[in-house]
Formats: sequence, structure tokens, C-alpha cells
Amino acid sequence: MARTKEQKKEIIEKLETIMGGAKSLVFVNIHGLQVSDSTVMRKALKADGVGLFVAKKTLTSRALDSKKYEGTAPDLIGEFALAYGEDLIAPARGVYNFQGKFKDKVSIVGGVFEGKYMNKEEMTVIASIPPLKTLQGMFVNLINSPIQGLVMALDQISKKAPAPQA
Repeated sequence: MARTKEQKKEIIEKLETIMGGAKSLVFVNIHGLQVSDSTVMRKALKADGVGLFVAKKTLTSRALDSKKYEGTAPDLIGEFALAYGEDLIAPARGVYNFQGKFKDKVSIVGGVFEGKYMNKEEMTVIASIPPLKTLQGMFVNLINSPIQGLVMALDQISKKAPAPQA
């Protein structure tokens, strides 16, 4: 059933609201994704603070044009959805995880990151950044490694040293 001009205007306003509040956007091709899989994906993304909104590409393009992001917008292909969130990386990471689960049904097409359009490759690189807790753990391990090596070396030296004579 065709949408009225009023319904289309409401969708564009909702998209503009989403784009205004989101720190990053991910353009997703969901061609061939079943409704049950879509529901699972939405719930998992929502648990991570990421929303998923399905809209027509033409309406989304109109909303994007009103935002004036830097760069060139990627082509929106296939059946289109928009993943968005307050976290810069969470939307891309969430969609990327489902891209592996639903091969050929979910794919990142591009996105907006820090006010700039990004292509598919750039958004995939952003999606591969580990979560903050993992990065903090890696940093602590990096700092701890030389100290741990020194302690182990001193321990070996103490084992080899001759016993003090009295």
C-alpha cells in the first residue's frame, strides 16, 4: 500500500531526529533477511544501545541531504536499514557481527562517522575495533609485560646465585 505524503513526511522527520541524536550511523543492506532473523537482530542490537530503523532509500536520502555531512554519500543499495547509536563504534560492530551470522543477507554499505560519510571498507575497519574494556585490558597488559619480564629475570638470577656463606 502506498504511503501518503503525510506519512512520508513523518518518516523523514523521524529519520532527521535519529540522525540528530546519533553519534554514528551505519547503512545496512538487509536483502533476503527474514522477519524472524530481523527481530533477533533488533533485540541484540537494542541490548547494546543500538537502534535499527528500516526506511525507503529515497526518504533516507532526503533526510541525509538535510544534515549536510562531509564527503560523498555511498550508494544505498538493496533493502535498506539504518543502524544508529550513542556509541561511536557500537552500531558498526553490532551490524558487523550479524553480517557474519547472516551471510549474504546483511551487509554494511557505508555510514556516517564523526560527521563524515564513510564507505563500506572504512566502516568495516571501524567495526573491527575492539570494545573499550578489551582495549583497556590490552593497554594494562602492555604496561605490565616489561615489569613481569623483569620480575621473572630477577627470579631466575636469584635461583642461580650462590648461597651466601656465613
